[in-house]
Amino acid sequence: MQINHYISGPLGVNCYLVTDERTRKAFMVDPGGINKKLVDFVRENGISLEYIILTHGHGDHIGGVEGYRAEFPEVQLIAHEMEKDLLADPKMNHSRMTCGTEISLNADRYVKDGETLVVGNMELKFIFTPGHTPGGMCIYVGNALFSGDTLFAQSIGRTDFPGSSFASIIRSIKEKLFALPDETEVYPGHMGNTTIAIEKEYNPFV
Repeated sequence: MQINHYISGPLGVNCYLVTDERTRKAFMVDPGGINKKLVDFVRENGISLEYIILTHGHGDHIGGVEGYRAEFPEVQLIAHEMEKDLLADPKMNHSRMTCGTEISLNADRYVKDGETLVVGNMELKFIFTPGHTPGGMCIYVGNALFSGDTLFAQSIGRTDFPGSSFASIIRSIKEKLFALPDETEVYPGHMGNTTIAIEKEYNPFV
């Protein structure tokens, strides 16, 4: 499994391209904006981009979706079923504020907690982690967790948005994420990487 990291969009969201090195099939996590280096990398390396997966529907994490859909027409968009309303409503997802334009999206597939998806030889598990948004989720594959804006390095996602809940995000982290192996590498939506072990010991919010 190869993980490539790109800073994307006006708020510097961590966008990840995750490729199965044997089959060259890949998925993308949270495209905050279109990144030409990512597009070129996919084409120059014969990668088949199969899915764009959203950890949640805030504007800063979805700004590049339509651009990548235009570049790769076969790609499918995936989000949690509880995020449908947020994705569809530009007022709720704050896309004008964060991206300068109103964005309304409908995913090709809405998933539930615990559902899995196979991309090449990689098996992804979707973990429902509400709190930052009602339909926030994390993606667990191999030894990697793509945590969106649920869990950061020694921090957590904001809970002052409509539909956010501090109690819910703490419960999501403690009950769902901290149940993963300590050595799990955490790839968040902002800032640098961390591990579950580090967050258990040093995260002051949890």
